[in-house]
Amino acid sequence: MSRRLVYEGEVTDKRQHPRKSLRLSVVYVDASGARHEAMCIDLSLGGAFIETLTPLEFGAKLEMELQLPGLEKPARVDATVRWTKPSGMGVQLGFLGARETHALVELLR
Repeated sequence: MSRRLVYEGEVTDKRQHPRKSLRLSVVYVDASGARHEAMCIDLSLGGAFIETLTPLEFGAKLEMELQLPGLEKPARVDATVRWTKPSGMGVQLGFLGARETHALVELLR
């Protein structure tokens, strides 16, 4: 996930990967095993914003389940919460397997 630096009224986006706006249903599983239905509203190879009324705390680990094109089953991706706001949370994606990476690249085209 990127950092946003504010300097004299300017915002500099330091994202490594460009994001794509979309609306994709996701389920995220928190450390206790609780499942939460949510909506992913932007996504990149490095991170996502998950729209939810129950965002996890900064640094929390979670597993996202999302349906990606070309995959029979939902992809399961580990993630870490990097920032939150009342409407959701920004997460950094963990390691992606080859199939998940390929499917995500296809979705982001």
